[in-house]
Amino acid sequence: MRDEKGTSVGIVRILLINPKTRLPIDTRISPPLGLAYLAAVAERRGDEVRIHDGDVEDTPLEETVRQFAPDLVGITANTTQITAAWREAAQVKALTQVPVILGGPHPTSLPEESAAQPFVDVVVRSEGEATWLELLSRFAAAGTDPFPALLSSVLGITYRNQDGTVVSTPNRPPIPAPELDALPFPAWHLFKLDRYTNLQPTVDRVNGPSLPILTSRGCPYRCTYCSQIGPRLWRARSADSVVAEWRWLVRDQGAAEIGVLDDSFNINRQRVLDICQRLVDEGLTHVPWIMINGIRANLADEEVLGAMKRAGCIRVAFGVESGNQRILDSVVDKHLTLDQVRRAFQAARKVGIETIGFFIIGMPGETEETMDDTIRFACELDPLVANFSIATPFPGTDMYETVRAQGRILAESWDDFVFFEGKARFEMPGLPAELVERKWQEAYRRFYLRPKRIARTLTRKETWLRLPRTVRMAWRTLVGS
Repeated sequence: MRDEKGTSVGIVRILLINPKTRLPIDTRISPPLGLAYLAAVAERRGDEVRIHDGDVEDTPLEETVRQFAPDLVGITANTTQITAAWREAAQVKALTQVPVILGGPHPTSLPEESAAQPFVDVVVRSEGEATWLELLSRFAAAGTDPFPALLSSVLGITYRNQDGTVVSTPNRPPIPAPELDALPFPAWHLFKLDRYTNLQPTVDRVNGPSLPILTSRGCPYRCTYCSQIGPRLWRARSADSVVAEWRWLVRDQGAAEIGVLDDSFNINRQRVLDICQRLVDEGLTHVPWIMINGIRANLADEEVLGAMKRAGCIRVAFGVESGNQRILDSVVDKHLTLDQVRRAFQAARKVGIETIGFFIIGMPGETEETMDDTIRFACELDPLVANFSIATPFPGTDMYETVRAQGRILAESWDDFVFFEGKARFEMPGLPAELVERKWQEAYRRFYLRPKRIARTLTRKETWLRLPRTVRMAWRTLVGS
């Protein structure tokens, strides 16, 4: 970044790190889309970028730092990664005194916690691309000036001032929808794509890269368990922009599968129909695509799902959460009825799209009876996959505040906040951890050990192609671990 005289030359050597995640059994390993966007905007600026993804990397971080000699390091972290992120930031600082910038869902929710760490220089809150670009420009222009002296006017960051105090600047407004179209496509060429699993390895066998796409950002809803890192606002890319990236993923990147990562893909009905028709017109329907996160069941009807099916979608997921209407209304704030969920699953079945149902066991305010309602409802809906997670109070959620005020958090560290394991992370009056853990195990047994379900599993080719994984899943169903 600087020549031998110490003069700034504008180009920054950037190392972006995704800390190794402590994954529950049979969880996919996907390339981190957020880092791919940050890398893309930095490369368009002219910077040199290296990716170190701890989930697939076999080179020690220390060796990567020594070999690449970055000018600046960026680390992303969700809650289960944050301890590893701090540890890796400390490793970087032990090797070089370059600035370390931390971002992601957890630092956004608790920015002062990370900014107080002596090995973290800046925390980027919420959406990262615009803030990242401004930080890179400030850093490249810093010359011999101390970096913290240039930060006070950068929106959306938290950092330690030169006197050691932690400072938070005002929030940065979300990127407007039209400007999302102007972002470069993710920098997948920097990733070792052959080392990642496909997007839903428990049910699919895919030969070739499985790549994600984000066609919209945010959500107009705010469920109490959801740790959105921005305001309650949905912003969508245009159909032209989405299909252009889709074409690039298929024809230039060789994608064998595409996963839509949107929190709320189907908010705008006409937009979904337009995207699907364009995929048909472009001849892109031969590459299967799936919905990684749940789409809104109340906005999914036969016309929309049929259009998605014709465009190549093979599987959708619905965030059902509970089979008890009181829990959906007063605890989850889902703005959804059980009948709407039933109709969505019926419509998906009618057009020939496979379904995944997301269910939560042990929300604050639950009883054994309401958890039984959820298990019965899952069996009634009978999706291809039922994912039962134990309610987990992530920072930044309403659930987190409820548990802190009325119950107690049992997790000993942020590492324990993995929500697809059979361990309760909190207790509430009348809702002991033992009950929640028992109902979670019961949910898997009652759903997957039905004779109809066993027969369905045994007749799927993927069951036998991935027999060791099938055995592990069966073991978890039987013993809950």
